[in-house]
Amino acid sequence: MSDPDPSSPFPRAPIDRLVAPFERFMHVAASSGIALLFVTFAALILANSAWSESFLAIWSTKVEVAFGSFRMSHSLSHWINDGLMALFFFVIGLEVKRELVLGELRDLRKAALPVAAALGGMIVPAAVYLQVVWGQPESRGWGIPMATDIAFVVGCMAVLGSRIPHGLRVLLLSLAIADDIGAILVIAVGYTETIHLSWLVGGGFGLLVVSTLARLGVRSFLVYVILGVGVWLAFHESGVHATIAGVILGLMTPADTHLSRSGVGRLFGDVSAYLHGDERPTASGVREVQRAAREVISPLAYLESALHPWSAFAIMPLFALANAGVPLSVEAFGEPVALAAAAGLVLGKPAGILAFSWLAVRLGLADLPEGVGWGALAGGGALAGIGFTMSIFIAGLALDGATLDAAKAGVLAGSAVSAAIGVGLLLTFLPSGGRPEKDAAPS
Repeated sequence: MSDPDPSSPFPRAPIDRLVAPFERFMHVAASSGIALLFVTFAALILANSAWSESFLAIWSTKVEVAFGSFRMSHSLSHWINDGLMALFFFVIGLEVKRELVLGELRDLRKAALPVAAALGGMIVPAAVYLQVVWGQPESRGWGIPMATDIAFVVGCMAVLGSRIPHGLRVLLLSLAIADDIGAILVIAVGYTETIHLSWLVGGGFGLLVVSTLARLGVRSFLVYVILGVGVWLAFHESGVHATIAGVILGLMTPADTHLSRSGVGRLFGDVSAYLHGDERPTASGVREVQRAAREVISPLAYLESALHPWSAFAIMPLFALANAGVPLSVEAFGEPVALAAAAGLVLGKPAGILAFSWLAVRLGLADLPEGVGWGALAGGGALAGIGFTMSIFIAGLALDGATLDAAKAGVLAGSAVSAAIGVGLLLTFLPSGGRPEKDAAPS
């Protein structure tokens, strides 16, 4: 076991030796995918074991929260899917905002290809799904194969290592972000039934208060946490899915730093003077340094860094544990909804991504990234067929009972096949460290 970082100015403690391996694991790009895969297998094993009844009953346990005469009583799975997942969607909102303001999606020319690919990767899978279950009640689940699970995609790319060219990596990550935007719109528009206008107005008023306080310069995270919980509650009771509140709040988070470069230099210059002089720092001086340490980066960057480990290693695995535990049977995989979900992911995703990407390039709206040919893009499109988290989430909004279990089985099977095909294609077309063979555009 290696020592903690020797360059750290903080004194070493015995606990550092225990924590360091876990910190290194959490900073590996593929780690969240590994954790998610482990938990998914655990959920499937438990759901198909002698303890299945007890395991599945856990998620039906009623949990009640009361404020005076107001009471909210829901199952544990509901609190996870509507409560904790709102924080997951808040992190997604932060990532979307970062890409729109600072990342690849801020440049229209660079954004054209991932946006076109994402559109194809949503429209075609939904069409394939509907083709299989057209006219049946299961058609309500048309949004199931539209989303991409970025954790598993990153994990697959990490397995391939240097074979993946930087351009393909950036394209797939940008595509997943654009995909998330589409999935959010699908949830907001396609799976909202009854609207309680008074609660919705209350949620809108809460968002207005958040915006006003941000403009006034209020920097207290506690204030925004309290307001955020209120906005979530209003959305939850309005009939609009509560996770949408998380997305909106993420998109509203400022991406600019509060402290200027000159202000940082002046403040830390004072600290340096303290350290090199005889005078000890004052409590007020220390508070100023603490405040500067937080304000030297934007709230968006700070929150994304602070919340991403919780989202990746706590919320997503807990969601998988509560939702991926499906009793499997041969009959379930043969159900129309299972075949529709799997076909949408395995066939619809890569076909839509390739077709719309080719169209964008042919029309002169975009160019393929350097080092990425059409074969490599086909492999990336197949990897995008790993739907998992978002697909299961949307399935839970659209379906229930045995139909929901069959849809989850289809998502699991489709995601596994997509991962295998994607890795196989990338191994074929990227044989030499990310330098694809020259391959022709698809006819």
